[in-house]
Amino acid sequence: MALSDRSDSSRKAQWWRSLDHVSLSCVGILVALGYILMLAASPAVAHRIGASRNMFILKQVVFLALASAVVVVTSRLTPRTIGRIAVMGGIVALGATFMTLVHGMEIKGARRWIALPLMSVQPSEFLKPCFAVVTGLLLSLRHTLRLSNGWRFPGRLVACGVYLVIAALLQAQPDIGMLSVISMVFITQLFIDGLPIIVFGMLVSAALGAFGIAYMVFEHVHSRVQRFLHPDVGDHYQIDTSMRAFGNGGLLGRGPGEGRVKDLLPDAHADFVFSVAGEEYGFVMCLFIIAVFTMLVFSTLNRLLEEKKPYIILSASGLITGFGLQAFVNMGSSLHLIPTKGMTLPFISYGGSSALSVALTIGMALALTRHRVEEGPFTPPPSPAETAPRLTMSSRKDHI
Repeated sequence: MALSDRSDSSRKAQWWRSLDHVSLSCVGILVALGYILMLAASPAVAHRIGASRNMFILKQVVFLALASAVVVVTSRLTPRTIGRIAVMGGIVALGATFMTLVHGMEIKGARRWIALPLMSVQPSEFLKPCFAVVTGLLLSLRHTLRLSNGWRFPGRLVACGVYLVIAALLQAQPDIGMLSVISMVFITQLFIDGLPIIVFGMLVSAALGAFGIAYMVFEHVHSRVQRFLHPDVGDHYQIDTSMRAFGNGGLLGRGPGEGRVKDLLPDAHADFVFSVAGEEYGFVMCLFIIAVFTMLVFSTLNRLLEEKKPYIILSASGLITGFGLQAFVNMGSSLHLIPTKGMTLPFISYGGSSALSVALTIGMALALTRHRVEEGPFTPPPSPAETAPRLTMSSRKDHI
């Protein structure tokens, strides 16, 4: 019996009917693009380092297959299970991130990876989805949990404590790009939760001040910003090569396999895979990729407009914010819209940690935004539910 048949009451059919089909279709398209662009970009990189021509391709086939399975399996879970996985996974990822400072691999002056027998893992990649759900849960408990003395659970205060611990670890690696994304996720969640505008403005000012401090303290941050602001300062080889690739591609591209950027950039299969797409498949392909990411983000947000449970609203909005920011940072860096930052393009760039972490992110978002008849976990009682945060500006006055 077809999954779309309304008379089918099996769990699989109920899962399929409740799912965000637009977002799932976008994931399928991105995975397909990941295979195509890895075939285009990775052989030249493998040849440059003396590895087998198909090494990166074969690894990415495995990574994307596992990522697809993670998306499907995770999307079938209940919100309660998602919360438990985020808490346990967050603790493990936090401990592993701490271990990178002691036993991590040092690459380009940063300790962000742990070497395993078959691959290296970047634990902070898995902190992003777990952090978004954990903070969403903590902030929602402020609306649903009353302490014995009648006070609300201090969800914001506890969430801030979790954020500060993670921020300290990421700063120590250092990984300012990852810290910036997690900070934006947290600020977005606080905004949706109804944080007073004055306090919100103070947080944004503090974030800008922290970036200014990073600019002065960390040499690599200073160098990247200077090169972005002053084209005549420093080495611009990578970004100049990337921009030439887009120019060479024109409207329809030079054709599959005809690009040259993959022969010139060390990270053409990872950080600059968008440039490979622009050169070989042209402006039309770049617009298509942007459209797919945009559709996935807005489809998730559209589902949240109908949601009333604060846990789901806050967690899913944090997840999709982190996902969208990661895509923007990668494409913006390749197009010289922002200072260069080594961040992968979700489901398209090469990388096991990246593929699995974004799969977990989207799987969690799909699970949280499924249409359910039954009451889910972490649901507030009737009266506090009226004060649940919504994704509309008009509701903010109820929380200030």
